[in-house]
Amino acid sequence: MRLLPPSPPAALPPSPPGSSPEASASGRRRRRAARRRARRLGLVAALAALAVTAGLPAASAGADEPAAPPAAGTAGVDAATLAPGDLVSAVPQRFMPNPVTPSTARSWRIHYRSTTVTGKPNVVSGTVIVPSDGRTGKRPLVSYAVGTVGLADHCAPSRTFPSGLTKEGSLINQAVLRGWAVVVTDYEGLGTPGTHTYTVGPSAGHAVLDAARAAMRLPEAGISADSPVGVMGYSQGGQASSWAAELHGSYAPELDVRGTATGGVPRDLLEVAAHNEGKAGSGLIAMAAVGQDAAFPELDLDGYLNARGKLQKRIAETQCVELGAATWPFGRIDQITTRNPLAEPLWRDRLGRSTLGTTAPKAPVFLYHGSVDTLIPYSEGTSLRDAWRARGADVTFRSLPFAHVSGAMAGSPLAMAWLAGRFGE
Repeated sequence: MRLLPPSPPAALPPSPPGSSPEASASGRRRRRAARRRARRLGLVAALAALAVTAGLPAASAGADEPAAPPAAGTAGVDAATLAPGDLVSAVPQRFMPNPVTPSTARSWRIHYRSTTVTGKPNVVSGTVIVPSDGRTGKRPLVSYAVGTVGLADHCAPSRTFPSGLTKEGSLINQAVLRGWAVVVTDYEGLGTPGTHTYTVGPSAGHAVLDAARAAMRLPEAGISADSPVGVMGYSQGGQASSWAAELHGSYAPELDVRGTATGGVPRDLLEVAAHNEGKAGSGLIAMAAVGQDAAFPELDLDGYLNARGKLQKRIAETQCVELGAATWPFGRIDQITTRNPLAEPLWRDRLGRSTLGTTAPKAPVFLYHGSVDTLIPYSEGTSLRDAWRARGADVTFRSLPFAHVSGAMAGSPLAMAWLAGRFGE
């Protein structure tokens, strides 16, 4: 399936010859009402498309579509000569919250310097979005981390914003409508050369924090370096935003992070994998294995895969989440491997490097989780809450009576309102 605008309502028949003015006016009222219903349906359709971890594809592009060319000035850049958050390039592009809602916000696709999980410099892409209100200087900036879109470059948010096919675009637009600037990272290897390091927490946390730095260093955006920063994300974005919260004090202490709103967080990847094996979310295990292998080549994923597993790896690398996850539902690890890599000490060590809860976030946290979440168990949220609180963190926890995707939609307004309070609004 692809996310498409809702079909327009059927045209109303014209008034017959000789009809009264009252009848014509009534027909015009019916047509106007039909158009209003169509606009409402468009918004509902866009919100319903927010399948954060499993659902509709993030883009209409096919896997064989040529990758978008790199932005001018990125070729041959030596990231080692740059500081984290330094801009490599910035190109204006359109921001569409969804396929049917226009926006007057200014937007740029950016490339910026960040840091891998092993501490090496890299270049990450992303998007800066600023309301067209003429305001410059010290305004709130939200570094927004999206949920799973897939591993293929054409799934990256910066590639799908211009067409309105970024699944969380309508949620992101709510921050823009509040007058906040927003920066959205694509994460390492998504939209840039190399394989996306999906579920590698420290890399994603670096990308989220460096995206905020990069937005402040974009002169055209007019965002002050001392602007208050909020971090927000759900699902994969929950992992990324939570890692940003933990890394803030040591990696980007100069940022005035007022708080992090994070939900549906996979705290421990081994626990989440064990929960999803043999269930509808099993395809996400394969995607995560590919992402971890991209970050840690010593894991040698290919050495564990049988022919079916190598096909699944290829699907994960070249497709958005719809096919990446849905082509192996209710699967078991032994169906795609010659031996289980998750039983190996090296794999368990590397996945353990993405476990959250070992460092107290410096700024307050709003943490939320669906009590009937079948993809990321509810216990992941409560155990993260308890671990952070035990280390002295200021954590507000909300249990929501929803599943995974519905939890994203229900929790977003609460998270946005909490951030507004942190901004003093």
